[in-house]
Amino acid sequence: MNKTEQKWLSVYVENEAGVLAKVSGLFSGKLYNLNSLTVGETETVDTSRMTISLYSDDRTFEQIKHQLSNMVEVIQVIDYSNISIHAKEVMYVKLKYNKEMDQLLVNLKERLVFEVIDQTENELLIESINCEKKNNELVDSLRQSVVIEEMEVIRGGSVAISSLSKE
Repeated sequence: MNKTEQKWLSVYVENEAGVLAKVSGLFSGKLYNLNSLTVGETETVDTSRMTISLYSDDRTFEQIKHQLSNMVEVIQVIDYSNISIHAKEVMYVKLKYNKEMDQLLVNLKERLVFEVIDQTENELLIESINCEKKNNELVDSLRQSVVIEEMEVIRGGSVAISSLSKE
């Protein structure tokens, strides 16, 4: 059986209406599950770049790359899975707050990078721009101390770029 692992793609596409729907339609039509999909305009206004993260075995991943490459609107497909990359995602966490949480936040800040960007007497809004793993760690740590019904988590998809060095 093939091992399922996280894979990364950078896909350059024509910046036109409907391209995102076609690409995401490819994934849903074939029952491929995306972990995240982030799209933004590049340095060229007629080109957008999609950063796609998914969990897949090697065979399925090769099929995905092939199918994307065959789409008319796709300019280039780059496999980031086996190269050094820099990747970050934006995450916001809104939660009920009380003074007893202050020590928890201090302890979390010792090992995780995040900012409290808004606060009232009863609520707290945290912004975290980290790799997916660190954001997962922050959410997991908060879940252990906060009632889940009193916490709202919003995550943007990861963006990634190849490293300049081999490290």
